[in-house]
Amino acid sequence: MAKFQYHPDIVSNYPNLNGGVILATGLTNSPTSADLKAEYAAEQQAVKSRIGDTPLSELPSLHAWRRAIAAFGVSPTKYRTAAEALLRRLTKKGDIPSINTLVDIGNLVSIRYGLPVAIFDSQQVTGVVTVGYSDGTETYTELGSDEIIHPEVGEVVFADENKMVIARRWCWRQSRSSAAGAHTTSAIITIEAQHKGGREDVARAIEDLEDLLNRYAGGSFNSAILDETNPSI
Repeated sequence: MAKFQYHPDIVSNYPNLNGGVILATGLTNSPTSADLKAEYAAEQQAVKSRIGDTPLSELPSLHAWRRAIAAFGVSPTKYRTAAEALLRRLTKKGDIPSINTLVDIGNLVSIRYGLPVAIFDSQQVTGVVTVGYSDGTETYTELGSDEIIHPEVGEVVFADENKMVIARRWCWRQSRSSAAGAHTTSAIITIEAQHKGGREDVARAIEDLEDLLNRYAGGSFNSAILDETNPSI
């Protein structure tokens, strides 16, 4: 079973962090079914209607993430969280394309709560995955590229025991190697909040994720909400 944790410096410096984590096994990541596509499309329409003309920067969940990203020296408008990027695409272009079952489930819940959801293929990582500050020696490959990149010193990254980065700038973009594909049968799924009331949103989001996974991808799950008092699963 995979293990996921926050470095003590992260939970100390971000006391409002609530990190929902699901360790999933026995998954089937098939092409998205017609039923899931319909559910995903309906959620996109509901989210667009709910947001209306409200600027994304004024949504409490996204506003809090902007502050968190800026706190380690990164521009939150240059490097938008995955959740903000999805909502920006949805509100500007009208829809978010379907990718595969696991990605679509994650994106559906992400736009519902305005929180970043990441799904990492746990078979592609070694040992414990830790969210912590980069020392600059870790390695990272972007989606669609073979080029090895090193994150900036002090950047918050998700990295395994081999110092392979699976997500940069906290919840900006994950790596090519960790992305959920047709081969994915086990995964580390995260949904994180930094805003007031975030714990309740994360708890509901975990329930929604597990329900959708049960219906469309199968599997079994172990989940928890991590914070300063409970930083690992």
